[in-house]
Formats: sequence, structure tokens, C-alpha cells
Amino acid sequence: MPRKRNPETSLVLVVEDDDLVRMMAVEMLEDAGFAVVEARQADEAWFVLHERSDIGVLFTDVDMPGSMCGVALAERVHEAWPDIRLVLTSGRNRFADRDVPDHGLFVAKPYSASQVVEAIHHAD
Repeated sequence: MPRKRNPETSLVLVVEDDDLVRMMAVEMLEDAGFAVVEARQADEAWFVLHERSDIGVLFTDVDMPGSMCGVALAERVHEAWPDIRLVLTSGRNRFADRDVPDHGLFVAKPYSASQVVEAIHHAD
């Protein structure tokens, strides 16, 4: 398995359709020292991933409008970029970490900064 990218030297891609939640997640991660880019839904995130080679972490909501949900996005990212760490979140659904593609992790909403940062560091 390819070695996962270091989150401190790469970007975190935050994918969240709720503008306020996305803004808070971006601010929380930036305050924790991460460089962040954002997308409103999975289709936009897929475009960003093709345009950039410096994404090291995908932090995505599960339930979003568009052609794919966060789980489908994570599965596609795992296939195309197995070195990107995967962290999924949802306020509606609960997942066991074993259900997240590529040994990624799940963080339930509402989450704290420490929960997300820990998940980013431990996503395999």
C-alpha cells in the first residue's frame, strides 16, 4: 500500500454542502495549522483533486447533493489516489471506521477540532 501523505505538508480538502459548517471546519483546521481548500459537493471536489497534486487529506461529509455522496467520493479517491488520507463525517449516518474506504476514519457531527485532527493523523 502506498504511504499516506503527511497532512502537515499537504492540503486538506474539506467537502461540505452546508456553507456555515464548511466555513467552521475550514477555520478549525486552519487554526490547527493545516492548509485547506474547500468544495461545496463531491463533484466540485473531484474537479479540485484533478487540478491539484498537493491534496493529502479528504475530509468529506457523507450526505451531499450532486452525482455522488461522500462515501462514493472516498471510494473513487482511494482508487485514484491511494496515498490521500480519508476522513468522513455525517450528522445523519453513523459508520464504523471499518466501513470507510481505504482504512479511513469516521467522525460524527457535531465534532470538535481535536476529534478531526486526531482522525486526520490516524487515517491509514
